[in-house]
Amino acid sequence: MPSNKYLSYLLNPLELLRTKKVLQVNPTVVPSREEPEAIKIFVYDFDAHDIAVRELDKVSDCFSFIDSPKVTWINVDGLRKVDVESICNHYGIHYLIIEDILSIGQRPKMDDMEGLVFCVLNMLYFNEKDSSIESEQISIVLGKNFVISFQEDAQRDVFNPLREKLKINLSKVRANKADFLFYSLIDLIVDNYFVVMEKFGEKIELLEEDILRNADTRSLAKINILRKEMIVLKRSIAPVRELVNGILRSENELIEERTEKYFKDVYDHIVQANDLCENYRDMMMNLHDLYLNNVNLKMNEVMKVMAVVTCLLAPATVIGGIFGMNFEQIPLLHNKWGFFISVALMLFIPIVMIRAFRRRGWF
Repeated sequence: MPSNKYLSYLLNPLELLRTKKVLQVNPTVVPSREEPEAIKIFVYDFDAHDIAVRELDKVSDCFSFIDSPKVTWINVDGLRKVDVESICNHYGIHYLIIEDILSIGQRPKMDDMEGLVFCVLNMLYFNEKDSSIESEQISIVLGKNFVISFQEDAQRDVFNPLREKLKINLSKVRANKADFLFYSLIDLIVDNYFVVMEKFGEKIELLEEDILRNADTRSLAKINILRKEMIVLKRSIAPVRELVNGILRSENELIEERTEKYFKDVYDHIVQANDLCENYRDMMMNLHDLYLNNVNLKMNEVMKVMAVVTCLLAPATVIGGIFGMNFEQIPLLHNKWGFFISVALMLFIPIVMIRAFRRRGWF
């Protein structure tokens, strides 16, 4: 392997691990996730006029909300197998859905199973420090009067705007049923895709300017790094279109007809996000072509300079070769001005050649 191919790994020592994480997907192998020491469970039990927000210490404390006449959002931060199975079994969630919740690297999808609507997709974050796209798998289950969301990371999510809306009496989220809450969660995840893509686009533009100014091997390494992040972006966003379309085609009674128009809006957003991904993909290909063109242009400039220098030295080489021959009779051989005349010719002829080259626009 050429040495310049190692450069990206020298720039980022974790690049080898990152490549394996991005590209390796094997659904037949049961993955293992490092379970957190503790999980956080937040419960939002609300209707149009009243809301109760609770942070629970025990999983069993959320079981009583299954009989609540209000809409209940149970947000589980951190995935432990025992706790997830306990919650799902109590709320009548099928074993196959439990497997999908506990899986790693699950492809975004939607299932309509035993009267429940389940979807799994990725929340995306942009790491400014590493210029990388980080994903977090989230699973959402819609039941009668309840929505349960399972997150991997307890430290961050994109649901703060929804939490603020829940604090407002008679807000649209509070005034509707669980299917609108289900829509709101998916909508926030999809809207955050545009935030991530905007930052990713800024990195592409900065890299393009860098390549135009000074294309070197580091630029190629940066292109390869961004192309790997493009894979993460595309693999997370593209299947969500099918997910939302599945919700729209679902005949489950939990999705009311008046809520379908909101899912159609999410569908339009995800189509736009897919188109933007394709544009970024084309931009990455153009960046690679731009880099190669700049490298070739620099090489041509070097070759042009070397060719001009070679042409300018050719008269001196010819004159020196003629007067260096071993003939007894050579004109000006014994003339006291012979050396100066030959040197003058060696200087005069290249000057004339330079003027001729400039008139032709060769440099």
